Amino acid sequence: QVQLVQSGGGLVQPGGSLRLACAASGFILDDYAIGWVRQAPGKEREGVSCISDADGTIYYTESVKGRFTTSRDNAKNTVYLQMNSLKPEDPAVYYCSAAFYLCRRDNYWNSANWGQGPHVTVSS
Repeated sequence: QVQLVQSGGGLVQPGGSLRLACAASGFILDDYAIGWVRQAPGKEREGVSCISDADGTIYYTESVKGRFTTSRDNAKNTVYLQMNSLKPEDPAVYYCSAAFYLCRRDNYWNSANWGQGPHVTVSS
């Protein structure tokens, strides 16, 4: 059974940091592209980052460049999203998704495999 299990999330003050983890079971995460997608209440879904299955290239949406870092730990079959310098516009539900060639698709949520999506809240 293919499953993505997420951990992390929570409440942090502006300027703070959080790390989200996306662990795979039933498949080898390194074989797939992994996307990070967020959705805030009343806003459109947004692709945040994607790590390519083809060559490991990591893509970021402009608003998080320099603040968020996606990484892979193959030994743990887990992908991480390190979020630093969090801003008031970052709160959302953050999902990871996995699919072949995901980074090349129209969006990072064009996938059948999703994590459960923890909340990230930024508030003083």
